[in-house]
Order: sequence, then C-alpha cells, then structure tokens
Amino acid sequence: MIRISELKLDIDDSIEKLPLKISKVLKINQGEIIDYKIFRESIDARRKGKINFVYTVDVNLKNEKSILKKNKEISPTPNMKYVYPKPGDKILDKRPVIIGMGPAGLFAGLILAQMGYNPIILERGESVEKRAKTVEKFFNTGKLDTESNIQFGEGGAGTFSDGKLTTRTKDLRSRKVLEELVLAGAPEEIMYSCKPHVGTDILKNVIKNIREKIIKLGGEIRFNTCVSDLIIENNRIKTIIVNKGEIIEADVVVLAIGHSARDTFEKIFERGVDITSKSFAIGARIEHPQELINKVQYKDYAGHKRLGSAEYRLTYKSKSGRPVYTFCMCPGGSVVAASSETGALVTNGMSEQARDKENANSALLVAVGSEDFEGEHPLAGMYFQRKWEQKAFELGGCDYRAPAQLLGDFVAGKPSTNLGAVNPSYRPGVKLTSIDDCLPHYVTDAMKEAIIHWDKKIKGFATKDAVITGVETRSSSPVRIMRDSETLESTNVKGLYPAGEGAGYAGGIISAAIDGIRVAEKIL
Repeated sequence: MIRISELKLDIDDSIEKLPLKISKVLKINQGEIIDYKIFRESIDARRKGKINFVYTVDVNLKNEKSILKKNKEISPTPNMKYVYPKPGDKILDKRPVIIGMGPAGLFAGLILAQMGYNPIILERGESVEKRAKTVEKFFNTGKLDTESNIQFGEGGAGTFSDGKLTTRTKDLRSRKVLEELVLAGAPEEIMYSCKPHVGTDILKNVIKNIREKIIKLGGEIRFNTCVSDLIIENNRIKTIIVNKGEIIEADVVVLAIGHSARDTFEKIFERGVDITSKSFAIGARIEHPQELINKVQYKDYAGHKRLGSAEYRLTYKSKSGRPVYTFCMCPGGSVVAASSETGALVTNGMSEQARDKENANSALLVAVGSEDFEGEHPLAGMYFQRKWEQKAFELGGCDYRAPAQLLGDFVAGKPSTNLGAVNPSYRPGVKLTSIDDCLPHYVTDAMKEAIIHWDKKIKGFATKDAVITGVETRSSSPVRIMRDSETLESTNVKGLYPAGEGAGYAGGIISAAIDGIRVAEKIL
C-alpha cells in the first residue's frame, strides 16, 4: 500500500468522496484503486467560517510500483504490525503472576497469554459487570466498597472515565493496543481518530471480552483477590500472600497496581522495595454547559452532526511558577465519585460514547512536589493526597457529598449558598461551600489566576454559574517504584516488575497498556 497525506474534505462532504480525492492526487482513474484505509483523521478549524476534515490514507493500487516511480512525494505505507519477541531459553518454573488488572496488567496478561505463558492475574476488585453495579450503588446511596469502586476492579480507574486513547508516544505498541480494543468491540474509528475515545459504557464490554480472550488462551483471572504481602528472600521475589493467608509461589511478578493502591505501597515499602515519592497535581473538577464550549470552539458549526461535543485543553504558568492545566476533559459527561478510602473524598470525570450529557467537565490541576509534602518519606506524596481528601470529605458533610462552589464565588473568595444555571452532575450530591477550605492556598490561588487567563481564550470560561467540585487528587501516582531501565525489574528485587501508572511509568490508558506490553516482552 502507499500512504497519502493532507486529503481535505469539507465538513459537509461525505467520506465517500475520498476515492475521488485519492484519484485526483495520484492522477489515476478511480477504477485503479483496489482498496483504501484511513490511517488518521483530524479537524482543521483554523480558517474563520470554514472547517475541514483532513485525512491520511493508505491505498492499495493495481499499479502501485509505477505510481511510486512517477510521484516522489508519495511513499510506501510503513509496516506497523506488532512483532512478538522471541522467547528466551530459560525455563520459567512457575506461571507469571500479575497484580492488578488495569490497562498495564490487562495487556501484560494478554501478551503473555498470546505467547502461551498462562499468566495468573490477581485483581482486588470485582469483575467489570459486578463492579459497575457496586459503583452505581455508591453513586445512589453513598455506601462505599473500599475494595471495588472507581479506582479498584477489572479495567482499573480508566474503565469509569471518558475512555480517552490519546497519547503522544510514537511507540508502535500503541497500534497493537488499539487493534486489540477494536477486536474486543471498541469502535473502529479509534484506529484513526486524532482524539480517539471509547466511552465508559462501551469500554466495560471491551474489557470483559479481553478478559475472556486471556482465559481462552490459558490465563487465569482471580477477582476479589487482594495481595496482602510479598515475601522476598535474598533480593528475589518468592511468595505472594493474598487475602491475608493464601500463598502463591512466584518467580516472576508484574506489579501493575493502580495509583490508588495505598496499602500495597505501604507494604512494599515495609518489605524494602525501592520506592520514592514523585510530583503530581491536585485541584478540582470544573463544570460548564456543554453548549457554551461547543459555541466557543465551533462557532457557527456548533451542533453539527459530524463534530459532536467540543473539547478543550488549556495550560498556564502561575505567578508563583507552578504549572496549571486542564486534564481528562470529559465532553458531555459527568463528575463522578472516585473515593477508595473510608472518610476521604475524591472526584474524577466520565463520559459515555455519545458524550450527550448537558455539561462539560475537566480537572483543573496545579502541580505539587516534594517541597509541598510534609517530610521526605517516600510515601509523603500519598499522605499529602489523603490529607486533602479527608478535608474534602469533612467539608462535604461526611457522607460522600462533594464540596462545591460557583465559579464566580470561587474567584471572588466567598462561599456559595445557591446554585446558578449549571446543575452539578456529581452523585451522591454536592454541598455548597468554599473550595478554598479543602485545598492548599497556593493551589487555589493558581487556579483562580488560570481561570481569569483562560477566559480570554475561551470566552465564558469564567462564567459565574460554572461549578467547581472538589477535590481531584489522583491525576497520577504519588510514587515511583524504582526499576532498571534495561530489564524493567525492580532495582533491588529480582523477578519483580513494576508497571503502569501506579508504579509511576505511565499517564493514561494507552501509555499504561504500552508499559504492560513492554514488561511482558522483558519477561518473555
């Protein structure tokens, strides 16, 4: 096949016009085109009053060689097929064990299963079907299950999110991840969309299908199985203790715990595994009417059937020098209760595939680091998170209602007493108060600066009736479990492979899945 870039279609043009565009660029008849596939689709809205869809396509032609000779600007399509590594010659006596079934654990398990290694995956939470019911119960009643929630359970924290699959990496493993997701039921357009997403409603079924594939290939998956201890002898992993008693012997363990597995962080620190604190970001969720964001971003084309709900991504450097940014923007979505500890409140964002809810929401985050934590303990960042989550829980009324404030009041520095035009989507509900009381002053000061600045870019961003809901503290892991850059093993425990977002090596669904694949390759 050959690759052609910069094929433009007007927003009202049918995608079926692509063959005509291809034939004009190549100066051939359409009949010479055997087949074509879209490699990438993006939107160009730079010209006022005009929006184009821009395509890169791979084309199969009857006379490909002659076309390549005539047109030096056209190149052959690169080979992007995933290549499995050649297995080593050392016999693995025991089945590899994977702790955690988020994207890193899921894809490490899939690769190992596809290569015949029959992995055992241990997940402290429930299967995605049961987990969905448990999470919905929490939303409705405020009764938290500390073992199965937004953070814990099959699929990891990303299951209850927008299902964003954007990544900046050029790693070819990302193609493998997308292909497996499509095979498991994700929309085919994630293969080429510039901002691919699945939506939590579809993602739950996709994860279930990958689980079934792993089992069919000889893998074993155990839910409601919490790792309570790791036995290390002579700097090598020997045994895993699960559910406070059962013993699993292991030579190879993938530590793919999520960024919220605080009891496991404490246990591996206790057992002497090299671990250090790292910087991350905290803040709150901000909610606007989706219609406002659509009109600002798409102007006259707002509401066009091909555009859907508009997104934004904003950055700012505060006067104090702290980076401020929006994160995990969920168009047409909801702010969700993401607590995993009793007496602590956490928010996150979620969208379904249709992105058709009335509000847009995004995390509004400020960078924090070791200079902000109390002491130099490797888990100081984790304790810092917990401190502000507990303050938010108390401020919300100690029943998992979230503290919330109108944006106008937040900027003005006064508590809110009444809602405006924006109806907060968070369940079990919100309590109007002052967000300044559940975040550090240097964080809220930087947030307020950024809001005023961003209003110049997105007119109406600082609208007084928008809602701020606190707190968001789990943007990334507060720790890094140290590993060798070549072998990807723990720097001081042989056979232990830290992986994914919780271990401090990823920042989203795709990057975590890629890291899981990389670790599986090293084991192979």
